[in-house]
Amino acid sequence: MDRFDAMQAFARVVETGSFTRAAQTLHMSKTTVTQLVQQLEARLRVKLLNRTTRRVNVTADGAVYYERAIRLLADLDDAETGLSSAAIAPRGRLRVDVPSPFASHVLMPAMPDFHRRYPDIQIDMGVSDRMVDIIGENVDCVVRGGELTDQSLMARRLGDLQLGVYASPGYLQRLGTPQHPSELDATQHRVIGFLWARTGRALAYTLRRDNQSVTVRGQPVLSVDDGNAYLAAGLAGMGVLWLPEYMARAPLARGELVPLFQEWQLDTMPMYIAYPPNRHISLKLRVFIDWVVELLPFEGPAPVPQASALSR
Repeated sequence: MDRFDAMQAFARVVETGSFTRAAQTLHMSKTTVTQLVQQLEARLRVKLLNRTTRRVNVTADGAVYYERAIRLLADLDDAETGLSSAAIAPRGRLRVDVPSPFASHVLMPAMPDFHRRYPDIQIDMGVSDRMVDIIGENVDCVVRGGELTDQSLMARRLGDLQLGVYASPGYLQRLGTPQHPSELDATQHRVIGFLWARTGRALAYTLRRDNQSVTVRGQPVLSVDDGNAYLAAGLAGMGVLWLPEYMARAPLARGELVPLFQEWQLDTMPMYIAYPPNRHISLKLRVFIDWVVELLPFEGPAPVPQASALSR
C-alpha cells in the first residue's frame, strides 16, 4: 500500500462524501479507492468511515485522522513546490469556476498572458453563475459576486464592483427615458430580472441620492440566470438592466447602451475568490489568485485576511 495514495484517497472520500466522486476527482477506479481506504483502516486498526448504501460518514477516529492527514499532505506539497525548480515554475491542474461574464470580459482575453507566465499550469474552468459544491466537485476555487453565505469556506475579498443602470437606445425610443427610479415600478417600463443561484429569484436594487433612497424591483418581462444572457437581453431591448461597469463599458462605447439615473448611486457588489476549508493553498492556486487580482477592473479589495474564514 502506498501510504500517500491511501491518505489522499481517504481525505477525498471525506471531502466528497462518496467513494464514487472521490474516484472521479482522483482519476482512479472506485475499486482502487475502496481498497486503499480498507488497507489504511487495516494498517491503523481503526474504522475511519461508516458506509451505508446511501452515504459515507466519517467516524470520530476518522475525523481526527483526517485533520492530521491533510496537514501531512499539505506539508508534502510544500516540500515539493519549495524546491527551486518547482517554485520557479508552478505546475499541475487547477479547477476553477467563475461567472460567465467575468470569464468572457476579463479572464479569457487575458488568458494568453497567464499561459505565457505559467505554461505548466492546466486550467479546467467551469463558466457558470450556478451554485458550485466546491468540495463535492473538487473545485480548487470559485470567483463569485455578492456576499458569500457559506461560512465554512475560506475566502479573499478581491474588490467591489461598481453597478449602473442601463437600457438600449431601441428600448428608450419605444418607451421613453425614465427620469426617476420609481418609474420602473409604476409605469409601462420593464426590467430584465437576474435569477440569483442562491435564491432562484431576482433581487431588488436600492438607489440613493442625497437623503433619498428608492428600492426598485421593477416589472420583469424576462428573467435569466446567466450573466451573458442577461446582457444580451438588454442589448436586444427587452428592458432596463443593472450591470457592473466592466460589463457595460464596451456596449457604452459602441452606443449599444445608455446609462440611466447617473445622479443616483447603487451599493457596490463585493467580489470574492473562495476555496475549501482545510485545503492547502498550493503554489499554482496562489499565482492564479494573484494574477486575477492584477486583472480586476474595479475598486481595490477591502481589508479581509486572505486565509481566514468568511464572516458576515
